[in-house]
Amino acid sequence: MPYPERLLSPGEAVEVEFRPHWQRIMVPTAITIVAIAAMVAVAALLDEGAMWISLAVVALVWLVTAVPRYLDWWFTRYVITNERLIVRAGVLARHGKEIPLEVINDVAFSQSVLERMVHSGDLLIESAGEHGQSRFTDIPRPEDVQSQIYQLREKRTVSLEGGNQGGAAGQLESLARLHRDGVLTDEEFAAKKQKLLDEI
Repeated sequence: MPYPERLLSPGEAVEVEFRPHWQRIMVPTAITIVAIAAMVAVAALLDEGAMWISLAVVALVWLVTAVPRYLDWWFTRYVITNERLIVRAGVLARHGKEIPLEVINDVAFSQSVLERMVHSGDLLIESAGEHGQSRFTDIPRPEDVQSQIYQLREKRTVSLEGGNQGGAAGQLESLARLHRDGVLTDEEFAAKKQKLLDEI
């Protein structure tokens, strides 16, 4: 289900939306497989009285150990708009975090060998003010998400500086920052800079 439009501000649009990587549900999936195998064995080997008691025990263990993890994965959502990063989690008791793009100073990602193989990893976001550092785990394709955040942050910064200053100087500075961060190639930076200078 997409992020509700009623929660977006005027002019805000969702750019990226995803759940945690599927590796987060590997353990509950393994538990589910073991539980099914146990139920089959119980049904085949035990008499009717003991069978129902054993099935109930296996089902209870599955409900307690696997189902909460599935629900946590399903109800955790990362949303990146053209204005902010939004995280929502929780089934009954919900909690969330929002970081405006313009206050993000740095985005780093890390991956273990296994995570590289399955295209998963962690993101560490450093931002100004009260937000500080925020670590998000089990992010699918974290390098791509890192790049998307940088690009959207720079677009947001250019938009704010252009609106607040009328902007050529601010936009040139933002383009230079994009170039330094490796978001823009030399050719792209030169072309965008020339286009901006031609409009002055």
